[in-house]
Amino acid sequence: MIAGVDEAGRGPLAGPVVAGAVILPDNHAIVGLDDSKKLTAKKRERLEQEIMDVARFSVAQCTETEIDEINILQATMLAMKRAVEGLDAVPDHVLVDGNRLPQWSYSAEAVVGGDAIHACISAASILAKEYRDRMMIAAAEQYPQYGWERNKGYGTAEHLAALKQYGPTPLHRKSFAPIAQLDLL
Repeated sequence: MIAGVDEAGRGPLAGPVVAGAVILPDNHAIVGLDDSKKLTAKKRERLEQEIMDVARFSVAQCTETEIDEINILQATMLAMKRAVEGLDAVPDHVLVDGNRLPQWSYSAEAVVGGDAIHACISAASILAKEYRDRMMIAAAEQYPQYGWERNKGYGTAEHLAALKQYGPTPLHRKSFAPIAQLDLL
């Protein structure tokens, strides 16, 4: 059983970092798996359901507070570890998108660009992104001025202008420069 692992949300100014872990069955018939950033929202949504119908999967996160406490790289690694630990089976090997591995006891390898190479990593990428996007769309209802339903917490002009006008929310990553610099004004 090979698990693929990927994350969504390392770069945004707000919201958690989310990781997915997916073990696909050998005989899966899912067509169109790819890096989630290369897929349309409609295609990701369709693929998410197909993945969840046939795969063993887990989605985990690190909160904004955890990101601020341990930094985004360590929070990403921790979210990945939590995702693998959340699987209902212990994988024989784990393929992680990127060039670093979390500290864990699993047999694993880092694969740069793995979300475009290995179906299990692509599937993990899709689950993580869809989960995080839904979280940010829901958060936009509470904080509509930041446009999170459109920018998902990334530092767009709209988001940065709202930060200057309204200040940060509890969902903002206080350790990230655009938010940390607000305290200097």
